[in-house]
Amino acid sequence: MQKLTKAEEEIMQMFWDKGPSLVSALIEEMSDPKPPHSSVSSIVRILEKKGFIDHKTYGKTYEYFPLISKKEYSKFSLKKLVTNYFEGSVNELVSFLVKENDISLSELELIKQDVAKKSSQHKSK
Repeated sequence: MQKLTKAEEEIMQMFWDKGPSLVSALIEEMSDPKPPHSSVSSIVRILEKKGFIDHKTYGKTYEYFPLISKKEYSKFSLKKLVTNYFEGSVNELVSFLVKENDISLSELELIKQDVAKKSSQHKSK
């Protein structure tokens, strides 16, 4: 999987939120000033080339849909972040988050309990 540019990620976010869409429908959702159709269409074609989306053809109309889920990309991005900035250590990442966000021990304990609960639910499936 490849890392997305900021513009590509914004378009993917729209696909993850809306599901299958036409380029014109994506543009309608964007705030003013709206980008040109050709610019958005180019980004969509790049996303398709990278394997993030595919399309169905209805005459001359293309409806695009995501192939990569938001969860899959989040997992990939987080692994890349941990590798590039925290020497591959999840402990370093958590330590950084605790320090930067001034998380108390009681908040950390709640997070730990939540993770344990989700982990046990995941194992029972």
